[in-house]
Amino acid sequence: MTPLSFVAVPLISAAFILPGCATLNGPYAPQTEAGRDSAKAQSLTQRAAAIMDKDKTKAESLLREALTADLYHGPAHNNLGTLCLRRGDLFAAASEFEWASRLMPNLPEPRMNLALTLERAGRTDEALSVYATAMETYQGHIPTIQAMTRLEVKSGRTNDRTRANLEEIALKGQTQQWREWAQGQLARTSR
Repeated sequence: MTPLSFVAVPLISAAFILPGCATLNGPYAPQTEAGRDSAKAQSLTQRAAAIMDKDKTKAESLLREALTADLYHGPAHNNLGTLCLRRGDLFAAASEFEWASRLMPNLPEPRMNLALTLERAGRTDEALSVYATAMETYQGHIPTIQAMTRLEVKSGRTNDRTRANLEEIALKGQTQQWREWAQGQLARTSR
């Protein structure tokens, strides 16, 4: 029910990785400040974001090129992580979302995406913890509230804030499907 979030580049300026998402002589090679090209990385990331749903292979290539231009470009890491997660490469996805979280500490999307990855890996406790961290970053982030609350309900790990989150989703959910889901959960708990 929760879609992955990719980061639209205009929001900001400026180990071991499995093959398929990075190579050591490519984007993850050490860079000096003078060797970074943030403008090129941003441009390539924007191009990749525009085609992520249509041409995943080309988008991934553009994102790798963006990271070669600037290893510290957080949106490229987040978007590459999204592509890795979509194809089921959980380890590489988690690594990319960790990079993005460190590089974009004020945005909830990389943390939410990391939590989704942990959830898919069956690591429920860790996923809930990372969702909570994303909520600390941005308290009213509806996609994170939805994802965290869904996992709490699904796993039977509801708590004091779950009902309040369900009420918020019932009013502000991203889609009618989310709002109806929350209303249904509220109806079940009030019996």
